[in-house]
Amino acid sequence: MKPFLFTITLGLSVIVAKCQVVSVGQTEITEWQDNKSGAVSITYDDGSLHQFTKALPIMERLKLPATFFVITGGLPGSKYHGDFIGRPVKAIIAESATIPTNNQNFLERCSAGGYLGYKGTITYVTKAASLYDSKKTDEAYQLIDELYKKVRNGEFQPGYQPCDEVLQEEGSTWDDLRRYAKEGYEIASHSITHASMPGLDSANISYELEKSKEEIKDQMGEQYTFSTEVPYGYENERVMQIAYKIYPALRNRMPEVWLKEIDRPSKQTPGKTDKDYIQWQREANTRAPLPLMKSWVDTTVSRKDTWLVIVIHGVDGLGYEALPSSLLDEYFQYIKNDEDKLWVATFGDVTKYMRERENATIQNNEDNGRISIRLTHTLDENMYYLPLTLKTYIPSGWKSVLVKQGKHNQQPISGQDKKGTYIIYQAYPNEGVATLSKI
Repeated sequence: MKPFLFTITLGLSVIVAKCQVVSVGQTEITEWQDNKSGAVSITYDDGSLHQFTKALPIMERLKLPATFFVITGGLPGSKYHGDFIGRPVKAIIAESATIPTNNQNFLERCSAGGYLGYKGTITYVTKAASLYDSKKTDEAYQLIDELYKKVRNGEFQPGYQPCDEVLQEEGSTWDDLRRYAKEGYEIASHSITHASMPGLDSANISYELEKSKEEIKDQMGEQYTFSTEVPYGYENERVMQIAYKIYPALRNRMPEVWLKEIDRPSKQTPGKTDKDYIQWQREANTRAPLPLMKSWVDTTVSRKDTWLVIVIHGVDGLGYEALPSSLLDEYFQYIKNDEDKLWVATFGDVTKYMRERENATIQNNEDNGRISIRLTHTLDENMYYLPLTLKTYIPSGWKSVLVKQGKHNQQPISGQDKKGTYIIYQAYPNEGVATLSKI
């Protein structure tokens, strides 16, 4: 209903009052779970051992969830390991002696570079892929030519040597990861080998992502195949188009019409936007002082639309840009102190909530002193099953309310604003009518 004006005459004075009227039963889905002011996801890349032995105990003590993007190929018992999908590498090596690297053969040579049968070659592949992604193609071609020349000259030791990120996982097991998952932590994919995907051809990108997903499904279950992070945070368009078809959620990039994304390297901060949500990624590393890291939390609290995604790599000397666990302890406590205002949840859960909210429909009806709410969405129910937080306006005389939806009963939180009296409660999409009644 629209606001209306009414006039009261008192002697010679005329008072005009404006009342905001809202229909009983009017319902909205709150921006974040439990009507919080913002959301925070703590995420870890690479799955290095100290993330689990040093940082995770802190989060367990504070009861904070997190997402771990793990490299699946290096874990003991994994079925899928690093491999080159393509022609025999001996043929590729032989061709490199007479045909320089160019735009026709770069992706094949770069994809094969780590699997030529020698140690130390992956460093060249990683750097060449970065140059190629930065449009420095001539430099990338020259580096691959140098790699293959050294291989032909026998300048490398025979064998296979994974990248440092894989070696830093040593000590972790699938049994460990399954145990952490039961405690509420999200285990997600970071590829098989931490591959530099802008330098890979389509077949090898697909192998790295699809087989990592299949490994996690076999080891952990289907529910842990929702999220991924393509290594190094790349947003290469060719890589993203392949990854979108494999995983429902990419931390690298999620092109939604209702989401504004601010990636890790950006110096931008959340500001005015016509989008419903802002995903603000910040990297907690040795170049980010603790006061700056705390300011990210403060900014998120002060807004209504911001999802702070914190990216962490190394911990206590192990891994890229390693942070002391004592600093993480202080930082996580700072986040915990604002838990009444912030929804701290895994990367996957926040993504699911936003998508459910953006695709939801609400039908309400008031009859015989009861309010009925039907919440539905059109998404895959096997993947999108989180409850949504609803705000429903009720008659002012209802002092206590029972919400019942199937087997779920709850006594909601009540409040009042300029529109009227309301309650805040949880409802499950596509699980039938939720009935609100006075008790």
